[in-house]
Amino acid sequence: MGRVCPGMTRIIGDISVSLDGFVTGPGPGPESGLGTAGDALHTWAFSDDPDDRRVLREATARSGAVVLGRRLFDVVDGPNGWDDTTGYGAGEVGKPAFVVVTSSPPESVRLTELDWTFVTTGLADAVTAARERAEAASADSGKDLDVVLMGGGATVGSALGEGLVDGLALHLAPVVLGAGTPLFTGGAQRRLVQRSVTPTSTATHLIYDVL
Repeated sequence: MGRVCPGMTRIIGDISVSLDGFVTGPGPGPESGLGTAGDALHTWAFSDDPDDRRVLREATARSGAVVLGRRLFDVVDGPNGWDDTTGYGAGEVGKPAFVVVTSSPPESVRLTELDWTFVTTGLADAVTAARERAEAASADSGKDLDVVLMGGGATVGSALGEGLVDGLALHLAPVVLGAGTPLFTGGAQRRLVQRSVTPTSTATHLIYDVL
């Protein structure tokens, strides 16, 4: 897949990761989406550090549509998932369309106030559907908006391996989890161009273009 030109909708993998490469701790599940000690990965998202707030605000503002896998959907839509204080953007204003990659849509959705689309024909089709939603949102808002791949790790890693990703935003948390869900599990090599590094007290925010 060729890279897109500036000014067009881009596909951005945006995810928090530990120093040893995990996006959850051990034993993630519907009751504990980030696994044991995995909450440390997202400390930055609830930080009062002005740079952390800016990174979160800018990511939310650029989100025209968001792609996530079924496991992550089950966590965020579950009884202990998102609410008025912990939804997408962790309190930042913004409710983009959400596209879920799944083999079978759920029978019901708890978060009915959000715009959900369920794609059963694979990740590439989900990204295409999200791009269409983001382009429509861009036209409505008059500004360029992106598709954000928020996870889980398998979704972001697979998209990178399939050449579907134009950029990576990695939030490197100062924690070693020892085990969990890895972000990178092999696959095709990808060259990255580092665009920015923002160190804060809770994370190092890394922005890359994917070649």
